[in-house]
Amino acid sequence: MRNPPLRRLILATALLLSAGALAGAASAQPVTPSPTVVHLSLEGVVDPFVADYIRRGIDDAGADGNPVLLTMDTPGGLDSSMREIVQAILNADEPVVCYVSPPGARAASAGAFILTACPIAAMAPGTNVGAATPVGVSGIVLSRKVTEDAVAYIRSLAEQRGRDPDLAESFVREATSVSAEEALDAGAIDLIEPSTDSLLAAVDGLTVTVGDGNEVRLRTAGLPIEDRNLTAGLAFLHGLLDPNLAFIFFWLGLALIVLELIVPGHIFSGTIGTIMLLLSFASFGLLPVRLLGIILLVASVAFFLLEIKVPGLGVWSAAGIVSLLLGGEFLFNGAGGVHVSPVVTLPVAAAVAAFFGLAVAKLLEIRHKPPAQGPERFIGMHGVALDGGLSPQGVVRVAAEEWNATSAHGTVPAGARVKVTALDGLRLTVEPADENDEAPALPEGGGNR
Repeated sequence: MRNPPLRRLILATALLLSAGALAGAASAQPVTPSPTVVHLSLEGVVDPFVADYIRRGIDDAGADGNPVLLTMDTPGGLDSSMREIVQAILNADEPVVCYVSPPGARAASAGAFILTACPIAAMAPGTNVGAATPVGVSGIVLSRKVTEDAVAYIRSLAEQRGRDPDLAESFVREATSVSAEEALDAGAIDLIEPSTDSLLAAVDGLTVTVGDGNEVRLRTAGLPIEDRNLTAGLAFLHGLLDPNLAFIFFWLGLALIVLELIVPGHIFSGTIGTIMLLLSFASFGLLPVRLLGIILLVASVAFFLLEIKVPGLGVWSAAGIVSLLLGGEFLFNGAGGVHVSPVVTLPVAAAVAAFFGLAVAKLLEIRHKPPAQGPERFIGMHGVALDGGLSPQGVVRVAAEEWNATSAHGTVPAGARVKVTALDGLRLTVEPADENDEAPALPEGGGNR
């Protein structure tokens, strides 16, 4: 090519196109994410919301090649949700490190199964694990068939992870609960560590078998921790499944429905009460509720109503308060630390006593008062028969107004006091007034004389 400028132009264009192609190819290459430790948290009841969250978290971490740290503080929960979490751990592509933390936490009931299933099980000092006996409504141990199934399941998990199957079985058969130190001595867990950082440093370099049967060496020391939490909506629903809230919702739901029944017209109280009852029943389905506690709470409502209907020396109110406190105490069987806190029951008992002793009693009093407006206000009032009396019809003066009236009991002489018993259109029905009968106050100049 004899034209140097043209040749230089073509060469520059080719270089630019080559650079663009190389840049495009570089940008098309997948970016490898930096390794992290994915942190999932199991706090509170093991329910479908938290089970879905943990399963998804384990799956996503495995897809990115990241190990999982699952911290636990749970009283237990649904068997089906527990098995969903256990299956996710057993089939995980990356190691899952379970850690009962912070101090004071527990892995009870379903939590004991989950901890046993983890390839690495660790606990913080001052924590405990166990109490995994299957319990149903009314607090009784479920059938032998269910118990044997749970025993076989936890033994298989312990054997798979090389842990003491006999201790694991005692969690189910005898509701045994052991401290972190006892669990470590018995070979039920692998480590006791005071903090997350010390735990990740301690497990660094350990080799574990993952779901596909391959052995993976943990590299956790110094890695950043990525917290993955429940979404706001799921966290709200999960938070509702709390023994204290279940107690409050159950009793407050009953109280609002009773308010709707004794003082009709409060549609929102009945609706809100029904919603609260449904939420409490949802919690009861996941927690070890006892029938005795429910009976005592219902009885407390009945006692407070008796105090309103048959007021006296406060005996029924006292019985209602005692039943309420005992109902909170016996509502759950205490498996894995599930109970209603006295910090909750005592204020609720005081608020309930005030509610029934003041608010409901006042509403009933208002309900039984005669209408303050309209012709119906005359019913129960006293008046006087005017000239000619009633035989049985005539004219009476009530509240400074003259009315056509009919005597319900024969002739009434002029000037006699009468009491209004009914109103039909613009005609009153009256009867002779008892001299000792007190009538509602009448305006100045009224016929009550």
